[in-house]
Amino acid sequence: MEAVLAKYENQINAFSEFLEDLPDVDEPVWILGARYDLKTKKSELLSDVRSRLWFTYRKKFSPIGGTGPSSDAGWGCMLRCGQMILAQALVCRHLGRDWRWDPEKRQPKEYHRILHCFLDKKDSCYSIHQMGIAVHRSAQMGVGEGKSVGEWYGPNTVAQVLKKLALFDDWNTLAVYVSMDNTVVIEDISKSLFLISHPNATVPASGQSCSETPHLQSQRPLDWRPLLLVIPLRMGINSINPVYIQAFKECFKMPQSCGVLGGKPNLAYYFIGFIDDELIYLDPHTTQQAVDTESGSAVDDQSYHCQRTPHRMKITSLDPSVALGFFCKSEEDFDSWCDLVQQELLKKRNLRMFELVEKHPSHWPPFVPPTKPEVQTTGAEFIESPDKLFESEEEFEILNV
Repeated sequence: MEAVLAKYENQINAFSEFLEDLPDVDEPVWILGARYDLKTKKSELLSDVRSRLWFTYRKKFSPIGGTGPSSDAGWGCMLRCGQMILAQALVCRHLGRDWRWDPEKRQPKEYHRILHCFLDKKDSCYSIHQMGIAVHRSAQMGVGEGKSVGEWYGPNTVAQVLKKLALFDDWNTLAVYVSMDNTVVIEDISKSLFLISHPNATVPASGQSCSETPHLQSQRPLDWRPLLLVIPLRMGINSINPVYIQAFKECFKMPQSCGVLGGKPNLAYYFIGFIDDELIYLDPHTTQQAVDTESGSAVDDQSYHCQRTPHRMKITSLDPSVALGFFCKSEEDFDSWCDLVQQELLKKRNLRMFELVEKHPSHWPPFVPPTKPEVQTTGAEFIESPDKLFESEEEFEILNV
């Protein structure tokens, strides 16, 4: 009965009501790099939003760590948002940005394999079990790290967890780079992608981007790994500073946009676009029954797509702590993103949200590319404790004006 109610809860507010709920403005809607005119592209817009993978609170899954909680309701919202931004990268990786979900049609096997990565069980590489244990480093939630269930996890904490867990994901071969101090370093990204693929290969010369490295160019199909680039920022002190709003909106226009982690204190949302001065987001705060599926079989996916009215909020209501996400499938894709950042975010803005530099800053500690430990493990026990992951919002660099 509960499963029926959960499915019904997801179906209420038919998608047609979303059309009436949108503001009557002439401005286009931007969803993860795609532009929609409400007057001519309404159905395409709805299909795009509905096709995003939607991860919410779940209940009645196997206890985390064997004796921990069997539901993440009330504490797992940022972890679920982390799952959504990573799932979007995987969809782009295997199915392409233009793929659309149709409940009446059979989905490709890659789609179901992506869903299996996020099922609520311990052997799924990005499950709530793996992510929860990774944050706490304990089978008992809230033990050992001074964090209690329900406490706010910053977007940077979740980004660091995804970076570590991705090392153990041999199927997707995804590299996750998380920037530091509001700075994206091309040299570090080049080293990460190159070394992960070829541990014994020569590292590109300091200051060279991927496109500037002859050896990388000659072996581009072999050396480039799909990249999820996450940029944690704090765009103000207690609220988002208005001077960054336009640049923030520009990020959703980029073809490489993978969404944004953020929300309000203790309420995490996955932002996928905007219209005028409002953000469009998927809300994980719906508790649904855990889906139990055998390994390798198709997943009952109805509850993994939001078919209710998407939520909106004023950009000015956003908590200043966010994490921008971008997916670059190829080296050309990354070079194109760098060009867009230079043109739209850096050259046009006196006050920058983040920096894009060629070389590793000399005053920083040496960059050490992440590597997979040579042991049999799920990966969760190798996640550093949160105090080493810059997880607290106080540890973000404040963007001053």
